[in-house]
Amino acid sequence: MKMFVVFVTLVHVSQHASAVELYEGEEFVLLPCEFHTFELDDPTVVWSRYDLHPSTVHQRQQEGDELKDQNQLYSSRTSMMTDALETGDLSLNLTKLRLSDSGTYTCTVRTFRWGERRVTDVQLQVKERFPSWAKVLLVLLVVGLVVSVYNALLQSLMGLGSEFQRVGAATEKALSPQVRVEVDSEVESVQLPCKTTVHLPEDVSVEWRDRNILRGCCVYQNSSDQPEEQDGPYRG
Repeated sequence: MKMFVVFVTLVHVSQHASAVELYEGEEFVLLPCEFHTFELDDPTVVWSRYDLHPSTVHQRQQEGDELKDQNQLYSSRTSMMTDALETGDLSLNLTKLRLSDSGTYTCTVRTFRWGERRVTDVQLQVKERFPSWAKVLLVLLVVGLVVSVYNALLQSLMGLGSEFQRVGAATEKALSPQVRVEVDSEVESVQLPCKTTVHLPEDVSVEWRDRNILRGCCVYQNSSDQPEEQDGPYRG
């Protein structure tokens, strides 16, 4: 006579559930779970998210953490108290919160003898610290401010340039007023008038030029004439 031994796993579902809301970027969150694991023989605790594959978020055994099946989204971001199975405090510590961490986390206790018990479900909601519409509005405000400052600066520079042009034109007019002098071709010399009301420094350079042929007629610098600076037709 053959004997068949059948192991039946009994799954108990707890009615406990909780919800936690935090903002993206928070340092950590503690997902609560308590169960009298200290009364069980060789228990295992598994935190899971069944909307992911693999679904394991964290697993703790008597020997310590068992993370070979852990979803890589939670790598180096989960932990439990070292004496969790001795105290029954099975809470999960999750660090560096992300928007993708939002979901339902299930705390389950397993034993070889008693099977599996679903202890609690924790609904975690990770919110954006600044909603998308607020980020867009902030960008638009910054762009608008930059454009306004740029336009104001441009207007100031244009006004300053116009003022420089006005002052330059006035100075040029003061230095070189238009005077018409007529003489006969037989005249040996002629004096071309040039006066200014502006006080000039001692090292100023004065140059007469023929505008029609763009030649230097005469250069006066350092209180004396500079004949070497004259073009050929005007030397001597």
